[in-house]
Amino acid sequence: MNAVVLAVVVMVALSMMRVSVAFALVLASVVGGLAAGMPMNTIVQAFNDGLGGGAGVALAYATLGAFAVALSQTGIAQRLSARVVAHVNASGRTQREMAVVKWGMLGCLVLAGFAAETVVPVHIAFIPILVPPLLHVMNRLQLDRRLTACALTFSITMMYMAVPVGFGTIFLNDILIGNINQAGAAEGLAVSTAQAPLAMLIPALGMVAGLAIALFSYRGKRQYADRPVAGEHRLEADTRLTRRQIALIVAALVSALAVQLWTGSMVFGGLVGFGFLSMSGVMRWRDQDDVTTQGMRLMAQVGFIMIAAAGFAAVMKASGEIPALVSGSVELIGDQRGVAALVMLLVGLFITMGIGSSFSTVPIIASIYVPLALGFGFSPLAVIALVGTAAALGDAGSPASDSTLGPTAGLNADGQHDHIWDTVVPTFLHFNLPLMAAGWIAAMIL
Repeated sequence: MNAVVLAVVVMVALSMMRVSVAFALVLASVVGGLAAGMPMNTIVQAFNDGLGGGAGVALAYATLGAFAVALSQTGIAQRLSARVVAHVNASGRTQREMAVVKWGMLGCLVLAGFAAETVVPVHIAFIPILVPPLLHVMNRLQLDRRLTACALTFSITMMYMAVPVGFGTIFLNDILIGNINQAGAAEGLAVSTAQAPLAMLIPALGMVAGLAIALFSYRGKRQYADRPVAGEHRLEADTRLTRRQIALIVAALVSALAVQLWTGSMVFGGLVGFGFLSMSGVMRWRDQDDVTTQGMRLMAQVGFIMIAAAGFAAVMKASGEIPALVSGSVELIGDQRGVAALVMLLVGLFITMGIGSSFSTVPIIASIYVPLALGFGFSPLAVIALVGTAAALGDAGSPASDSTLGPTAGLNADGQHDHIWDTVVPTFLHFNLPLMAAGWIAAMIL
């Protein structure tokens, strides 16, 4: 068995046995490295060298966590939750009205995810702030949290796949198109940023189909105990905001997006947004350090897992088994374009499942996939769709992905939502299969 495949299987198996995802990644790195014939000291060196690659992402999430906690001091999330709770708790509510609240709340969470990927670039940091106050409402509605997890994962994954704004600018323009042009330079391939949304439209529709299936799968009611929610002890922010405070809050949101787009850095965008919120007076100056620490703690688990995932990716690259996995698959393909597209998507699924980040997968597979796809006669649009979909596969459904860690961070605030069985498995089944089918169709018809 190929060492990369073995390492991914070990990582997923350990995670499903409730071993910590960070520990599972470390152990899987060792297993994969040994299977590839690497000495133990080389494995450790490669893993340590790779840790730095995840440090930037971890710092970005810590910064966005601080920005999100500072936003929570404005009382926006508390006021939204209080209104929903008051509406649900009012006497005489009919089943029809409760259904409107249920679907309306899910729709608002999806829209919040859309905004967090584009106009308010806080990524998953909004989830642990907005979702926990709504858990009591979800319990009252007997809403299956697996459906909520699918809705959140959909909202933060589909936007960067298809919309070149915010995080989509980084994924589509900088990473996807940039790496494809670099890998295809020798073959004379040159694609433009305008082609990326067109190529990824059909795969994005696959994500929409997956959400529609999840709405049917988890339409039934599910009972949850009404337990205390982590963070409920926090004091609610003053609901009376001055015009100056409102203006600075808007400036914080706009500047965070503008700086992130200008610099390409989530860290600087989050810092500038945090700076404007600091000047607004929604939190006391002496409390800034506490808010920053609270935000970093909020995203600490995600950060550690992303750092471990970077080490895992470094070991897999150092093993030399990724090209072997692709070349071995090519030998089985022959000259069949349809089979070639399917195999490339499957290999991308395995790689992203282990790494946990579609952003990190593109540089790994583009150098291999672009010449391979051109050799099979795929068009430039089809090449973009293949590489982009192969990278996105596994982002939804990987135990180490921020697209699954984020929803769990919010939905498990009362200890009743399991990361693997309530987030990872549902999102894997409902998004990866439709996404693979849609990516294959895009590659064949574009």
